[in-house]
Amino acid sequence: MVDSSLQAKLADLSSKKAEALKGGSDRAIQRQYEKGKMLARERIDYLLDDGSFHELDLLARSKNPSSKERPYTDGVITGWGTIDGRKVFVSSQDFTIMGGSLGETFASKMHKLMDLAISVGAPVIGLNDGAGARIPEGVVSLDGYGGIFYRNVQASGVVPQLSVIMGPCAGGAVYSPAMTDFIFMVRETSHMFITGPDVVKTVTGEEVTLEELGGAGSHSTKSGVATFTAADEKAVLDDVRYVLSFLPSNNLESPPFEVAGDDPSRECDMLDSVLPDSPNQPYDMKAVVREVLDDADFCEYHANWAPSIVCGFGRLDGHSVGVVANQPMVLAGVLDIESASKAARFVRTCDAFNIPLVTFVDVPGFLPGVDQEYGGIIRHGAKLLYAYCEATVPRIQVITRKAYGGAYVVMDSKGIGSDLSYAWPSAELAVMGPEGATDIVYRREIQSSADPAARRAELIDQYKADYANPWIAAERGYVDDVIAPRDTRRKLIAGFEMLRTKKEELPARKHGNVPL
Repeated sequence: MVDSSLQAKLADLSSKKAEALKGGSDRAIQRQYEKGKMLARERIDYLLDDGSFHELDLLARSKNPSSKERPYTDGVITGWGTIDGRKVFVSSQDFTIMGGSLGETFASKMHKLMDLAISVGAPVIGLNDGAGARIPEGVVSLDGYGGIFYRNVQASGVVPQLSVIMGPCAGGAVYSPAMTDFIFMVRETSHMFITGPDVVKTVTGEEVTLEELGGAGSHSTKSGVATFTAADEKAVLDDVRYVLSFLPSNNLESPPFEVAGDDPSRECDMLDSVLPDSPNQPYDMKAVVREVLDDADFCEYHANWAPSIVCGFGRLDGHSVGVVANQPMVLAGVLDIESASKAARFVRTCDAFNIPLVTFVDVPGFLPGVDQEYGGIIRHGAKLLYAYCEATVPRIQVITRKAYGGAYVVMDSKGIGSDLSYAWPSAELAVMGPEGATDIVYRREIQSSADPAARRAELIDQYKADYANPWIAAERGYVDDVIAPRDTRRKLIAGFEMLRTKKEELPARKHGNVPL
């Protein structure tokens, strides 16, 4: 006998879920499509493995019964699923429901999701497309943001947090993405800013477009807010899957291993001829990095910001590694305010998630200038120094050419805890470049010479022979070996294999005081 009461309840359940799954009005949905954007559920379906999504709080709605609008989901879709078979938690703001604005119920759903992710040790991915705090809910919505920010910090360094900006993200809403590990943006359709163009014009008189103020181009090249950018929504979601492939699910696990199709004993013959004849001529460090990594696969981090240093993920013999490398193609590879901050953030990210670090060094020093000094190059450079000194993951340094002064020390030298240091025969380890050192040390001798120019050239050559080489450092053990460039890949793989069981603990303390 059929229980008619239960059948009625099942029908009611089906009706409510159908209403919840639909999202906003037909007009709101159409407007989303007209902007070239996917719907919140379409984004989840594209990102996750087919059929893996399990939704939480589908039938949640505003706790205020007098509210004119009480749609199901309250403007955000939350739940868990898998990416490449690995568990992840996802939130997707639904702009078709109250503009994806955050109210009390929305915030409660986010708190629940983040608490679950932290407790089970799985990445959190936020797909952001919302209007910020829900104005009619006032301070209640602001408190909801506070709960999200607090959980961002609790999750930091425990589970990977990835923020994908797929529409507007303004005001206080930007601070949750800002505290996550990676920010992805879509060119032309996603925007982040504290105050919009109208407010900027009113307060400062500056006229600026939405794209110029907070678009992906600005944040990926000028502010350093956006870590990755893509041309469209599907491409940016593909990038999310790609970046996750290098990361562990939490800080207690090792990064994923992929069976390498690239011979671990492969020689990199190209590297024997990559350096130009003149030490003052540039070369592309990215070519060196790709030649060494498995299958030339390099996932670059902040590719368009602070380009004098290159950071990113790759694999060596199937194991994830983080790469930091000076780029001689840009400002000769100097360290400046932005490049030091970029690399420091990356080093700390890798250390938090057990990803070994390889550092390629070709650095002539820190960028000189009044702007750099007034901007705090001392403080910002110290961030990178601090990050390396604090890192306990396996660390290997490879000096390809210039390694001058304090910049050499900062770039993961043996003195600050690098486990292994290798130098190519072309390496120049010295307090400063030959020309500058000669002008300081031999100034009087040069000036008193019958032919100052000839004597200066002679002394520069002598300095190069005596100091600008790897031999003194090798004699003293500051580099562990001088290697042929073609052997770099083999040496790195063997070194990281040896270091895989490395154990190191930091002193007992509440936390260090990073020179922020």
